[in-house]
Amino acid sequence: MPNCTINDVVCEFEDGQSILAVATANGIEIPYYCWHPGLSVVANCRICLAEVAAPNPRNDGKVETIPKLLPTCQTMAAEGQIVTTQSEKAVANQHSIMELLLINHPVDCPVCDQAGECGLQDYAYQYGNSASRFEEEKIKQPKKDVGPHVLLYSDRCIMCTRCVRFTEEVTGTHELLISGRGATESIDVFPGKPLDNPLSGNVVDLCPVGALLDKDFLFAQRVWYLKSTPSIDGLTASGDNILIEHNMDKVYRLKPRTNMDINRWWMTDEVRYGWHFVNDETRQLMPSLRNSEPFEQDAPDEAWDVAEAAALDGLQDAGHIAALISPMLSCEDAWHLGQLARAIDPRAVLAVGPVPVDGQDQTMLDGFVIRAEKAPNARGVRRVLESLGGTVLDAAGFHAALREDASIAGVLITGNYPSEWVTPDLIDAISGGRFTVLIDTLPNALKADAFLPGATWMEKAGTFENVEGRLQSFHSAVSPARWCKSEAQIATDLLARLRGETPHTFCDAATRQAMAEHGIVEMTRDVQHPPATDVQADSDMHLIVL
Repeated sequence: MPNCTINDVVCEFEDGQSILAVATANGIEIPYYCWHPGLSVVANCRICLAEVAAPNPRNDGKVETIPKLLPTCQTMAAEGQIVTTQSEKAVANQHSIMELLLINHPVDCPVCDQAGECGLQDYAYQYGNSASRFEEEKIKQPKKDVGPHVLLYSDRCIMCTRCVRFTEEVTGTHELLISGRGATESIDVFPGKPLDNPLSGNVVDLCPVGALLDKDFLFAQRVWYLKSTPSIDGLTASGDNILIEHNMDKVYRLKPRTNMDINRWWMTDEVRYGWHFVNDETRQLMPSLRNSEPFEQDAPDEAWDVAEAAALDGLQDAGHIAALISPMLSCEDAWHLGQLARAIDPRAVLAVGPVPVDGQDQTMLDGFVIRAEKAPNARGVRRVLESLGGTVLDAAGFHAALREDASIAGVLITGNYPSEWVTPDLIDAISGGRFTVLIDTLPNALKADAFLPGATWMEKAGTFENVEGRLQSFHSAVSPARWCKSEAQIATDLLARLRGETPHTFCDAATRQAMAEHGIVEMTRDVQHPPATDVQADSDMHLIVL
């Protein structure tokens, strides 16, 4: 492969790569604002300019320095190039660009949500001047409400135009434009056309400064307190890679995690803003039994003991049972629940819960696909249940089986959907005095004999199989809410009680190994694992206690 030298580091590259792309791939820092690997190259921020020397074919290939600085985002890497951003000329340019960018920028870092993850802050510290020479009055720009999720603080904008290019090249919706000229130039929306596309929240991630801010996260938390746990989209069948950002066991926001094979750099608004049911005030947090007084909240262990005993006794007394396993659950949840059902009744009917579908798949201009299927693991749950033997039904088949087979006297049902999911068909199917155990997170219309509160995907570890058959594991970001447990842990505890064994803590890796030994070899062979959990950026600022 050809190679070039960037800041004294020899780098291999492929034809067609820019100098900046090569530097980024090799961990060499070159400052930039307007460049993004998923967008077109405009080279308008000019802070990435570098001195470039290259072999001159007109002078017997002698390496000669090109007189003017070149934008590394737009200049293609070439064999034998010597690039430096550390020369006197390049450094002077960096200082000049930062001085120009900060001329009209307000000094509102203390109240800006972007503080702590702001490219302007970082580069002002690394490449800026200690004092401003600008003495005139700053140009004021208004704050604009540009859409249902995004606010635009025009004062802070540095006109990198990433957001405009995103709506032109990725979504194809063209809501944003560049208005005005010169120092009064600003980003705006077309009249009567708010920023309201299915990927609109991505412009907040793209903005390198605090100009575009997320209404949902506004003034909610300082970013340096947040930890980022890698996870998977738990609301749709896409399998998009995400980061769950949280502090002190509370989730504050979701951000996309780059995976070029699946979602690249983007995520949908329905995932970005659809997680709030995790903190819903109506969430069911304690076990309960029908026709019994609510358990005391100061004795959760006793409540779980009584509720689990009642649930297991009722299913055992039923004799023949059926289990409806939600496609919102992980493969590990499905494995333990399926094993529990078959341990109680070797002839237990197994079925995959209802799979929500909203319209058709939507393909954006750059090829990003928004999935119509709104369940993260329908294929994974089916794969696991089928490995236990017998026919695995869908939700309609489950309803039919209950109506046709009066010997099914007990049902185990799991939900964990982000909204109401119980249908009149399901209520009608389980009627007739069948003992019902429900594991769910939110209240619904189903009247269960025993209710056990489950955990959302953010609160447990496991594996999802997306619409393309890709298996991906995810980590637990926060602890289960109050007294809730993961479905796998509930099933593990019930199975231990059934066998007279001591309960043990659920482990997703051990469960995948057990599934592989059972014959589902994909659970150890094909699962893609995320990076380390709870990544927190190290600060170069020293905290002093006074």
